[in-house]
Amino acid sequence: MAKIVSLADGIAELVHDGDVVALEGFTHLIPFAAGHEIIRQGRRGLTLVRMTPDVIYDQLIGAGCASRLVFSWGGNPGVGSLHRFRDAVQHSWPAPLELEEHSHAGMANRYVAGASGLPFAVLRGYTGTDLPRHTATIRTVDCPFTGETLTALPALRPDVTVVHAQRADRVGNVQMWGITGVQKEAVLAARRSLVTVEEFVDELTPVPGQVVLPGWAITAVARVPGGAHPSYTQGYSVRDNDFYRDWDAISRDRDTFRAWIARHVLTTEVPA
Repeated sequence: MAKIVSLADGIAELVHDGDVVALEGFTHLIPFAAGHEIIRQGRRGLTLVRMTPDVIYDQLIGAGCASRLVFSWGGNPGVGSLHRFRDAVQHSWPAPLELEEHSHAGMANRYVAGASGLPFAVLRGYTGTDLPRHTATIRTVDCPFTGETLTALPALRPDVTVVHAQRADRVGNVQMWGITGVQKEAVLAARRSLVTVEEFVDELTPVPGQVVLPGWAITAVARVPGGAHPSYTQGYSVRDNDFYRDWDAISRDRDTFRAWIARHVLTTEVPA
């Protein structure tokens, strides 16, 4: 059964310096509050993993939490570049950032392999791209039945996965719905997991298209209302499009970025 914890206690217990950390969410249910708590607790040397790193990873990179990024596509959705990400890659500020780039299909299949307890994933992909020349973890394997040459990728097994969801019951079973991306696979692939939720309920009422993560597959659950802002939580909040537009200017300048982090992250109190 998953433990019920505060956000601060959950991050303190589960996320350690040097960990491989996945904060998954595809447009929807992005765990911003958990990412901010990682910044507040001053984690360093993290390998950040995500299919589509956007603003929360820009913030984590700019705050000096990351030394490596494993990803497929990165940007501020609908706006443009991630300027803290770019600064780290081009100028090693605030620290050098090593990159391991994959395709969306590659990342998704790597999570599935990790969740399935398999050592690697096999797919038809990457053919005709130059990613294999730049990413050492992209290999080929010949099918023993047909002889076809396929792409092989090592399974993704994060030390800890963090996701946001709509609700959980009192014993830690978690329910999410809407655009769910690879949250399920990322949680099942991880050695430890933290799920932040909008609310606890006595019973999980079925919802069309739901994903239910059983409490026995989750390490800890924390109640964090609004924990996905400025992304959204279907049925609870809407996307803050103005924030994403504003972030472009905030993140372009190092001093402006540091002032924003100091005001909106480092000095923000999180309810227990």
